[in-house]
Amino acid sequence: MQIFQVDAFTAELFKGNPAAVMVLDNWLDEQLMQHIAMENNLSETAFVKPRENQDGWDIRWFTPTHEVSFCGHATLASAHILNTEYQAPMPLRLFGEVGELRVELHQAHETAPSYLLDFPNVSYEFIDSLPAEIAASFGATPIAIFKSYENYFVELEDEAAVRNFEPDFEALAKLGTDGVIVTGRSKEFDFVSRYFLPGGGIDEDPVTGSIHTTLAPYWAKKLNETELEAHQASKRGGNLTCHVRDDRVHIVGCATTFMRGRLCL
Repeated sequence: MQIFQVDAFTAELFKGNPAAVMVLDNWLDEQLMQHIAMENNLSETAFVKPRENQDGWDIRWFTPTHEVSFCGHATLASAHILNTEYQAPMPLRLFGEVGELRVELHQAHETAPSYLLDFPNVSYEFIDSLPAEIAASFGATPIAIFKSYENYFVELEDEAAVRNFEPDFEALAKLGTDGVIVTGRSKEFDFVSRYFLPGGGIDEDPVTGSIHTTLAPYWAKKLNETELEAHQASKRGGNLTCHVRDDRVHIVGCATTFMRGRLCL
């Protein structure tokens, strides 16, 4: 069985966010897919298969510990593999737990093409305080706190506060599969962010497409802009161009293939 590893949201190997991708005829046993993701030990492993009516592709995402409802960088990685390895006609329609995700080729390139990801605009709600499990050891002063899906978002004073933030992983792990994002205004970019999910087996995710379906609308409203340049300030780092379009968020990013392999099951 073939498996691929892709560096997403980067045109250079060893940067961006690595994801594994398997293209299947039918779903494997769910426990087996979870074991494969655990063995890969990447933030996400994506599994895709043709829909029964051949109208697009079904997609599922697994961290090393559990299945998730939405993952942006592994969707980008999957589209890249379908385009470059399987010559699937573009644009692509992928269907996951969050609904339809559309991907089209934005700019062709021999090694690192860029893609436009058409994702849902994921709403958020402001909350008064951080969960008790992490509030005491958070180590930074929030400007605003809001929540979306399984994630807590915390705006900090500026980019320096985001880059210098020191997470208490033991405390954050108490949130289980709820993640924590810190974000701030940037001089070079419109905004920066970092994402932590130690309870889900990911201390810090390098570049996360899904959180930008909330971050981009938040900063678009705050800055009165609809097109934003974002940077996820992890050690590997990655850049995302975001366009807020009513109920959708368009994200442009590159992808490059790192590895082709075969599983022995």
